[in-house]
Amino acid sequence: MKISFLGLDLPQGKVKYKDEKLLNLVEKFSPQKVTPFFAEFIGEDFAASDCIIVCKEKLLDLLIMDMEKVDARLGNTNDEEEKKLLQKCQHDLEKEIPVCDIDFEEHEILKIKELAPLSLKPTLVVQETSDVNELIAKAFDKSGMMFFYTAGKKEVHAWSVAKNSDAVTCAGKIHSDLARGFIKAEIVNADDFLTVHNMQEAKAQGLVRLVDKDYIIKNGDILDIRFNV
Repeated sequence: MKISFLGLDLPQGKVKYKDEKLLNLVEKFSPQKVTPFFAEFIGEDFAASDCIIVCKEKLLDLLIMDMEKVDARLGNTNDEEEKKLLQKCQHDLEKEIPVCDIDFEEHEILKIKELAPLSLKPTLVVQETSDVNELIAKAFDKSGMMFFYTAGKKEVHAWSVAKNSDAVTCAGKIHSDLARGFIKAEIVNADDFLTVHNMQEAKAQGLVRLVDKDYIIKNGDILDIRFNV
């Protein structure tokens, strides 16, 4: 995840997210390899970011750029429906509401995406600089993302995926072959797994489920994909 920021004293470059679930899984498995989640802070390169974090005092500086886009488009369209939509954006932007927080109908979102205002990206407004990892967690949540894990003696790996993703989508994040040859996924939530000694005990206690490709994966689930290519 690339995070741009404005009005905050944050490091530039990649930052390892301190993930308590991952750390606990590492302690449990003592794996040969650990792959944590990294966020990359890229300053004010808003266009290249996946998410924007802005200090409340500087929010208007960001939104003015979107107001200018909206005003320019208003002056160049004869479509009454589009004008109404742009005026709606204009009204909320003037109230310092980022575009991502404006309520749109589904057909309106497509039009707004064409305009590509900066604050259509998940825009997190903060009062002050918090702990960097706390900001990463908040930006991750604002972006509608979650973590799932693969875990074993060989490797413990944190994977990022959109919330409400199904099992086959998560399998594809790990490797395209896993999605292509998906049969079933064996899942256990990390919080449940950390209450037992090992996977065998988790299965004995009924904490492990065998699910199909359309099963919605929950935040913190550990996945073991059964596949055949």
